Amino acid sequence: MKVLLWDIDGTLLNFEKAEKQAIATCFSIFGLGVCTEEMIARYSVINQRYWKRLERGEITKQEVLLGRFREFFVAEGIAADRVEEFNGEYQRRLGDTVYFNDDGYELVRSLKPVVKQYAVTNGTYVAQERKLKKSGLEGLLDGAFISDQIGVEKPNIGFFDAVFAKIGPYEKDEVMIVGDSLTSDIRGGNNAGIVCCWYNPRGQKREGDLRIDYEITDLRQIREILGIER
Repeated sequence: MKVLLWDIDGTLLNFEKAEKQAIATCFSIFGLGVCTEEMIARYSVINQRYWKRLERGEITKQEVLLGRFREFFVAEGIAADRVEEFNGEYQRRLGDTVYFNDDGYELVRSLKPVVKQYAVTNGTYVAQERKLKKSGLEGLLDGAFISDQIGVEKPNIGFFDAVFAKIGPYEKDEVMIVGDSLTSDIRGGNNAGIVCCWYNPRGQKREGDLRIDYEITDLRQIREILGIER
């Protein structure tokens, strides 16, 4: 393996923790009271549904960003007149909230002499740029591909075409995507014909007819896949 394509949210970084903190902070800023664990759980379900619709090409990124909060606010009996402003603040707060999974920073740092490493993410440019800087990943990775800049999202083959156009000529079996999302990362890797590693720390069931070359529950297992001693 010569290249690793790292998903960010839910893979290298713990998105659930960041999401929870960012929403709670925004509720406080906007004077909306306390956002309880139950409310965040309900929002998360709505949010995931919107992102999956985006991956299927049913809606636009902007419809995801605003539609999820509009639906959530209405369901919770909160006035939805400041959804756009709320989302803007949320993106900034989300970008400033960093929690690594499985010593992800040290893992990426240790692999730097071994393979080329790039971020591949569907997150917004505002949030992801801030995350990459604050986490220190910007200085470790060889580059980052953010869907907002490319113009298409994973799993669209156009996203991966843009990646290969930038990283240079590699054989498909020399490039591996590592991600937690079957519908975004693994489906995208299948579409691109590259090696697919599913990060599945919760032991979720496989769905559909996706090709999964490796399944891991801890990011540090990547070292074993690469044939590197611990």
